[in-house]
Amino acid sequence: MFASDALSIRSRTLTYPKMKQFKTVTSTYIPLPIENVDTDQIIPARFLKATTREGFGENLFADWRYDEAGNPKQEFILNDSTYQGEILVAGKNFGSGSSREHAAWAVADYGFRVVISSFFADIFQNNALNNGILPVVVSPDFLNKLFRASKENPKHTLTVNLEKQTVCLDSSGCTEVFAINPYKKQCLLQGMDDIDLLLLNQSKIETYEKVRPWSY
Repeated sequence: MFASDALSIRSRTLTYPKMKQFKTVTSTYIPLPIENVDTDQIIPARFLKATTREGFGENLFADWRYDEAGNPKQEFILNDSTYQGEILVAGKNFGSGSSREHAAWAVADYGFRVVISSFFADIFQNNALNNGILPVVVSPDFLNKLFRASKENPKHTLTVNLEKQTVCLDSSGCTEVFAINPYKKQCLLQGMDDIDLLLLNQSKIETYEKVRPWSY
């Protein structure tokens, strides 16, 4: 992709919300101790008709969240006002199934900035990073500690520090380090997507295009 192509793409995506800079998030969290949550459960296929990213949050986990009449199911965690926050803590293998980017859109539009699990499907993980969501992989033991802590007290908070690549259960100080692709880390820290970062080097790219000895 050349800089001119990037400008064209950016002109068509101005209606999309700009990514927020991500450095540190401290928040209560919502536990979802269910394994193998696939993208059809995250956002069912019947909601994929929209072409912009807005509005998907209201249908996040729709089949678990609402009954056939569209009424909230009180037993589902997102309908329990006791649990709130910008962090979702989910069971192993979150985001498996189809590659739909809408799953990441729904998670972000609901208001989650972090999803923590012991394993993510690769495509969902990349889609999350491309949409300003930080997927944090922790050990199964640490994940279970978070589930137990939320059950004991829904007001427990987590602090996720991207620069240090740590997640901390604030009440106990229990901390784990997580891995992240260095390039994606910089994207999140700067609040930029791939096209934004490409455009930062627009002048260098255009200079190179003028002097390169071949053309397509």
